[in-house]
Amino acid sequence: MISLKAYTNFINGRYFSEGIRMTVGIALPAFLLGYFDQLPIGIIISTGALCISVTDSVGPVRHRLNGMLYCNAVVVATAIITYWALQHQITTGILISVFGFIFSMLAIYNARVSSIGLSALLIMVLCMQNPLKGAAIYEHAMYLLVGGVWYLVFSLLLHTLKPYKIIQQLSGEFITGVAAYLKTRASFYNDHPDYEATYKSLLQQQVAIQTQQATLNEILFKTRAITQNSTKAGRSLLKIYIDVADLFESIMSTYQQYEVLHQRFDETGILDAYREQLIYLADELHEIGLAIGAGNASVQTDQNTQNLILIKEKFEALRQNFMTANNLNDFIGLGRIFNNIKGLTEKISSLHYYTRYEKSQRNEPAIGLDLQKFNEAQNIDPTLFLNNLNLKSNIFRHSLRVAFSLLLGYIISLFFNIGHSYWILLTIIVILKPAYSLTKTRNKDRLIGTIVGLVLGVAILFLIKNNMALMAIMIVLMAGCYMFLRTNYFLSVLLMTPYLVIFFHLIYPANITVLLTDRLIDTTIGSAIVFISSLFFVPVWEHTTIKHYMELSLQKNIDYFTLLASQFVAENEVPKETLKKARQYALTALANVSDAFNRMLSEPKRYQKNTEYIYRFVVLNHILTSHFSALAFYISEQKNSFKSDAFLPVIDKTNNQLQQAISLLHEIPYHPLPPDNSVVSFLKQEMNDIIEKRKVEIATGQLETATKKQFIDTKSIVDQFTYIYNISSDILKNVISYTEESSTLPPVNTH
Repeated sequence: MISLKAYTNFINGRYFSEGIRMTVGIALPAFLLGYFDQLPIGIIISTGALCISVTDSVGPVRHRLNGMLYCNAVVVATAIITYWALQHQITTGILISVFGFIFSMLAIYNARVSSIGLSALLIMVLCMQNPLKGAAIYEHAMYLLVGGVWYLVFSLLLHTLKPYKIIQQLSGEFITGVAAYLKTRASFYNDHPDYEATYKSLLQQQVAIQTQQATLNEILFKTRAITQNSTKAGRSLLKIYIDVADLFESIMSTYQQYEVLHQRFDETGILDAYREQLIYLADELHEIGLAIGAGNASVQTDQNTQNLILIKEKFEALRQNFMTANNLNDFIGLGRIFNNIKGLTEKISSLHYYTRYEKSQRNEPAIGLDLQKFNEAQNIDPTLFLNNLNLKSNIFRHSLRVAFSLLLGYIISLFFNIGHSYWILLTIIVILKPAYSLTKTRNKDRLIGTIVGLVLGVAILFLIKNNMALMAIMIVLMAGCYMFLRTNYFLSVLLMTPYLVIFFHLIYPANITVLLTDRLIDTTIGSAIVFISSLFFVPVWEHTTIKHYMELSLQKNIDYFTLLASQFVAENEVPKETLKKARQYALTALANVSDAFNRMLSEPKRYQKNTEYIYRFVVLNHILTSHFSALAFYISEQKNSFKSDAFLPVIDKTNNQLQQAISLLHEIPYHPLPPDNSVVSFLKQEMNDIIEKRKVEIATGQLETATKKQFIDTKSIVDQFTYIYNISSDILKNVISYTEESSTLPPVNTH
């Protein structure tokens, strides 16, 4: 059943659709013109379509259109200039170096602009296969333009026919990602949970979900039919996105002291019931995601509601029989979890309604959303390019590596007179990336995928002699290659190699052995060049840059916490959009630290410095942002009725500890004072009267009183501030240990 769901999810997903779109858009011109004995022209037109398809990534249709238009212009100009330069080997070498550097530098902007640079490098290398002169240059460029325009029209036509399909697919991916995140959080309630492994998994999932959310957010609010709520599908998709985004935020805000809960309640079975319900909810949410991705209505059952009733009965019985004045605090945490599960159950149930896309939904605007800010143009600032022309810029270093590697590959191809030598340059272009870890992975995938793919291609040619059957297999392999191009590079290369083998066999059947040998040799040479240049030519190792990400994460946490905490000491409210923006900055900064740490783990061992401290830093900051989310939840639900100036010392001390950690990362010596837990004790004194009153009520059997609500709300907020203060202290201690190991500062004495 799991494999069937995975298969269904893949078939209904955007990568399957993208693979089919690219295959048809690229191959159709060649097949049609080949039918009329004009295959060489068809291949050129298909090459133009291939270059434009690289930029046709998911995004608002206006951005896709602009990207493909600019890409057409750049590809045609690059082809003409390349053919001019190919007249002499020296000018060719200069062109390869200059274009390699300039087009790689475009990565400083965004992924779509970067893909235009990749398309330009791709056409530059492909033009080297068959140098042209005179009028043939412009004829070839014209056919490339025809191919590019064809693909642009074809892609936009598909969008016009199914304008909501990509949004449904992205929404489905977003929802299934949240479902997986919820299921991972359920593992906190396992017997003897592995907290470190769970936190690591949650961090990786959170980064992926936020990426999906950002993409979906951009498309939704830059699609006029959605933002204006002009159709039932538009209203439903917008409401689904808003509700799932809120659902994800509420899941992230449910952090508890799980170790304490296990100590107190493992024997009661209540935590097992919580875990099972969370898994049921995750499975139901996953089904909703699959239904939305396929454009179907989801089917709701009453199982989760029935489970919730049983859990409530179990919790109430436990509360009646085992709650005392001594374990009152523990039951508060247990009650919070039940309320969170109840809220999740209700929200997930409401999502089923919107999958029906019913006309009866109200035509209401997106309340609380500033739609204008989502329609701002993406400007390409030339000064950003100029400001990155220095060795402090990782993209600048990467661009130098690309230029050096391409030039070296070209010189080697001339010196050894290698056939199909442009494959060396193609290998360099697609493998060499700014991060060593990604380059290393792609290098391995490219080399192994090529070898296995060649074996597969030879086996297909040996077993199948019918050209029509070979053509059908080639189309399937081609589609599979493009389906996995953005998600699984190894599979993409594995499928691409046999499809190229079959393609060249159909065109040049007599030279297939030479072609296979050239493919293997050229790929090996390109991989070797990439390995050498990424390891020795102006490399950037993560241990030299990760401090910057750590500092930025701490600073964004300070900014976010300051805004949140101010809501509990003053009557002035911070605008919701300001809080959301600060939260996004904090989560993005945390994701950047996590990404940098994961990249470090893929680097050579000698460049992995103090990984245990960095890992603990990431985990502690993840817990910290979870408590921030809890405070934000109380604000959004208007549960922050308890306001007190007693929070001010805790806020100041917390920010001071985080600021001290930033100073240490800057290697600025300082003499910290011992942790001052008196500020927390003073804060808890604010609750003493309520606690004592509540204990008396429990002792006399009064469970449901006004004091209960006041106690829960007050304790919930006080607990969050206490946790945040203690975690900030742990972060400071961890940074002290980290800097003592990695810097030239003398050891810090905290006593």
